[in-house]
Amino acid sequence: MCPEDADLVARFAAGDDLAVKAMYERFARPVLTVAMSALGRRDLADEVVQMTMLKVWRSAGTFDPTRDLAPWVYSIARRTAIDVYRRETRAPVPKVFVEDDLTVDAPSFSRTWEAWEVRTAIEKLPTDERDVVRLAHLAGLSHREIADRLGVPIGTVKSRSARAHRRLASLLGHVVRVTEP
Repeated sequence: MCPEDADLVARFAAGDDLAVKAMYERFARPVLTVAMSALGRRDLADEVVQMTMLKVWRSAGTFDPTRDLAPWVYSIARRTAIDVYRRETRAPVPKVFVEDDLTVDAPSFSRTWEAWEVRTAIEKLPTDERDVVRLAHLAGLSHREIADRLGVPIGTVKSRSARAHRRLASLLGHVVRVTEP
């Protein structure tokens, strides 16, 4: 590398205004060319120029003064252009909901209590009946799907389901469902 480049990088890393201007004047157009060939959009290419110059400035202290300056800057520009390309080709970010767009009401005390009572009652069921209730009501499986999952005949699933629902009716008889406005 020529001594002028080493001096320029050292002054650039130190934040010398004239060195910053000199680096920009020397490399902005070639970096823009690299970015335009990679991205094909001027707005993105301009962004790559700015990001590249910032990255060059931030990493100037790690530059090996025995090497040429231009390939180092161009490799930073190429990687930056690739990063911008990847960012632009990602799936679009879904719309962020504004607080007014979506309101979620907290469950009332009575609904929370009812849910707790149902879960407690389900836990009191024998394991074979509890499995059938969970698969039917929480996983949304049909009797046939439950039978396949558990490896039992469909008649067994139906009888376990009937017994479980009778037990639950007995265990939950004290819960009176009140419809909320």
